Amino acid sequence: MRLVTQNPSPEMTATPKEDDTIRLSSKPFMSTEELAVLLDVDPSTIRRWRTVPPLQGPPFIQLSDRVVKYATTDVERWLLAHRVDPRKAA
Repeated sequence: MRLVTQNPSPEMTATPKEDDTIRLSSKPFMSTEELAVLLDVDPSTIRRWRTVPPLQGPPFIQLSDRVVKYATTDVERWLLAHRVDPRKAA
């Protein structure tokens, strides 16, 4: 599986690995805005996922009232958990 943003920055390039792990970034953490770019959604969608029940989206780290970060490894695991293989879904 390979995920690549439409206009990838050097730190947000996905590299496939043999164990089907998604490698999204060399940075250990990403902001709400970076995650929104990666998923091609508006940042307000990411904010809504973490604040409006039922809570959705990847795990997040609340550093302060205004600062939220997402561990890249958590985002990778969350994406893999939401992966649907059409051949197995039937």
